[in-house]
Amino acid sequence: MCTVCNKRFTTNGYLNIHSKKHTEGKVHSCSKCNKCFAEPSSLHEHMNIHTSKYKCADCGKCCGSSKLLKIHMQGHSDEKEFECTICNKRFRQSSHLTYHLRIHSGEKPHKCHICDKAFSQSSSLSTHMRLHSGEKPYKCHMCDKAFIQSGQLLGHIRVHNADKPYKCSQCDQRFGRSDNLRRHVRVQHDSSRKSPDTETVTNSDLKQQ
Repeated sequence: MCTVCNKRFTTNGYLNIHSKKHTEGKVHSCSKCNKCFAEPSSLHEHMNIHTSKYKCADCGKCCGSSKLLKIHMQGHSDEKEFECTICNKRFRQSSHLTYHLRIHSGEKPHKCHICDKAFSQSSSLSTHMRLHSGEKPYKCHMCDKAFIQSGQLLGHIRVHNADKPYKCSQCDQRFGRSDNLRRHVRVQHDSSRKSPDTETVTNSDLKQQ
């Protein structure tokens, strides 16, 4: 486990590679949480989180600057002032509109330096990089099994508590994961996959038996 951000890894080698992100060129350390920064200004902004200078009145979250607090507050508002000029979909934050526009343009500026795969969002690249590093930060507290994505962990936890929130609209069968439901609908209920003639012969054969 990384002692700075608590991320977990499968080997010490992967942990050492990750740890360099916290130390290389980052000589300004926070006295409250041990996070490190390359610039004094970044550390100063970070310290505002601990002093609660820019605190959200709705949820209590502390931000590093007034700009970050303003962006955060937009998440609490129902107003969606940023509109896509192509499909007219609206967003609360300008950054969300920027990500959305890449769907129309096909732009993928975040590129993996190992396999050259590209992504429209930096968060998607970060998740992808775990495939190369072996990092699995999302750990099940019931069986210690670890996963690359939070969604994988949520699906796994349902195995323990038998939670099956995804119900088939065509029958009463339920599933713990949405992909299993889609597979079920495709195999069991997709009429395009079935041949009427084949069903007729099969039913006839069953009657003869």
